[in-house]
Amino acid sequence: MRVHDSAIRSSTIAVGAGSTAATATATTATAAASVGTTGGAGNDERVGGTVRAALAVVCFSLSFPATVWALDGFGPWSSTGLRGLLAAALAAVCLRASRAPLPARRHWPGLAAVAVGCVLGFPLLTTLALQQSSTAHTAVVVGLLPLATAAASALRSRTRLSRTFWSAALGGAAVVLAFTLQQSGGAFSLADLYLFGALLVCAVGYAEGGRLAKELPGWQVIAWAALAAAPLTAVVAALALPAEPVQLTVRSLTGLAYIAAVSQFGGFVLWYRGMAQIGVPRASQLQLAQPLLTLGWAVLLLSETPSPAAPLTALGVLACIAVTQRAGRR
Repeated sequence: MRVHDSAIRSSTIAVGAGSTAATATATTATAAASVGTTGGAGNDERVGGTVRAALAVVCFSLSFPATVWALDGFGPWSSTGLRGLLAAALAAVCLRASRAPLPARRHWPGLAAVAVGCVLGFPLLTTLALQQSSTAHTAVVVGLLPLATAAASALRSRTRLSRTFWSAALGGAAVVLAFTLQQSGGAFSLADLYLFGALLVCAVGYAEGGRLAKELPGWQVIAWAALAAAPLTAVVAALALPAEPVQLTVRSLTGLAYIAAVSQFGGFVLWYRGMAQIGVPRASQLQLAQPLLTLGWAVLLLSETPSPAAPLTALGVLACIAVTQRAGRR
């Protein structure tokens, strides 16, 4: 199915394509420069971890436009299965080249959560949503992911975060949610339900991956998770390819290559390493900038038009990032 949905239209554009991308990039850079308080880590490590996590957010911000490109030639189930298989092949090469030892038995439950949430569940559910909704709408709904990740991490580690942190996180989520409801006429669609499911499974995968990255190299966390998910993604690809139309074009192959090599593997290498250095809650809040970046890419690559509400959302996101990066634990 060819996807060129640009559901969010407006007669006037508050910010142009270039300024939207520039604002979002500046947002990520600002967050990367912010240094919060994390238990015992040195200043250099905190800065490095923030930079890595911010670069990962930039990588992830292109995932939805790249998925739309992939859907030009592949069905949602086919593209999900193939991206998982290609990422697993890349992971296997890297693991073999580095002679990485097998993870300990205690690591496998967490790796399974990463596999189900980040390698299979999130890609499939967001791809299904992108068939029915615009890239911009999908991006702002997934803007709730930082709050979901912080909550999952806090529950998993029994960490008590400050009221300031939670107030800012909830504020950011409220801004994103209000933007989403305003754009969709105040009602949630089937695409939104797919996205809420994606948020839940991905938040667990992020939280588990960030925890594991404190014991394993970050790139090995996603590499082993991709290999663990390979049997499932192989079955999905084998069943879907004969059932869904396939049209090999430069656009569809480029999109598939990106979501497999970068969205499914390379971005996570930076992401989990950054999480391990600055903590899951603070790293997750950097993703508040991701919807803004994706909006910019949607304009530049897909010719979508952001609504006039985008600048207000940008200001709210900037404020929340600044607060959450500086909020301490109670």
